[in-house]
Amino acid sequence: MLTLAEIYEIYDKYKDDYNTQIEEFSIGNKKFNFNSQTSILGIINLSQDSWYKQTISYTPEQAIRRGKVLTLQGADIIDIGTESTVKTAARVDELKQTSQLLPILKTFSQEGVLTSVETYYPEVARECLKAGANVINFLGTEHSEEIYQAVADFDAAIIICYVEGKHARDVGEFDFTSGRDMINVLYDYFEKEIEIATKIGVRKIFVDPALTVGYTNLYYQDNTSNRIRYQIETLLNAFRFRKLGFPVFNQIPTAIEIFGEEFRSAQMLTGVFAALGKNDMIRTHEVAKVKALLETMSCF
Repeated sequence: MLTLAEIYEIYDKYKDDYNTQIEEFSIGNKKFNFNSQTSILGIINLSQDSWYKQTISYTPEQAIRRGKVLTLQGADIIDIGTESTVKTAARVDELKQTSQLLPILKTFSQEGVLTSVETYYPEVARECLKAGANVINFLGTEHSEEIYQAVADFDAAIIICYVEGKHARDVGEFDFTSGRDMINVLYDYFEKEIEIATKIGVRKIFVDPALTVGYTNLYYQDNTSNRIRYQIETLLNAFRFRKLGFPVFNQIPTAIEIFGEEFRSAQMLTGVFAALGKNDMIRTHEVAKVKALLETMSCF
């Protein structure tokens, strides 16, 4: 069982990193104070294959309505995805991604709602930025410099994800049990990508360990405890990335195998670990619950 002593041990071992100040910047017309306040990214899934059915929008009108509701609930940015990372999900090509996203983005831009777009296609990223998207949630490794250039051209922000493959739909098995310190592996990857991105002109960067990417072995029943342990340890150790100088982004996991029918409460638990580990922006399916959680923790 995870104990307070073990959490303190993480802090004590790396406490020099804990209070490191990171870049703060504006996205759209909103200034983000990452050194003092955790931000929230709400989710809209346009893919009907998404397993989290409560976040699916089946029409542009539903997506726009959901985005407004999430904003009122406390989301700082709305993240829109067209393609589920579930292995059996249908692939969505560049043309279809663009056609689905642009009408929603244009409406949100006109109404001042900040948006993030999940994609690994450079042309989709560029067209979405033209339509008013504020952040590219880059779920890949291929064509990274083209993505960075598009982001720089529009003075937008980017979420750089760690993916062991060409993109989130092209991953195999994830080695999370070998004893390697994954924080160091992730740190080295982000350090390299930040150097490339900043040389191109990107100034607004988030680093994302991508805890919920669907690696083929991560969701075997026998690996449930190993996966959840890895995810929580990464959330608690997130402050170690602060030396990179940029905010840390994480989707908080949902332990459906443990929570069962109460899975919508799971992110209340993992959100606590995310806040303790100084994750600067949290992507969540449950905006209202996580907002209340963060406000409760801020009372101390």
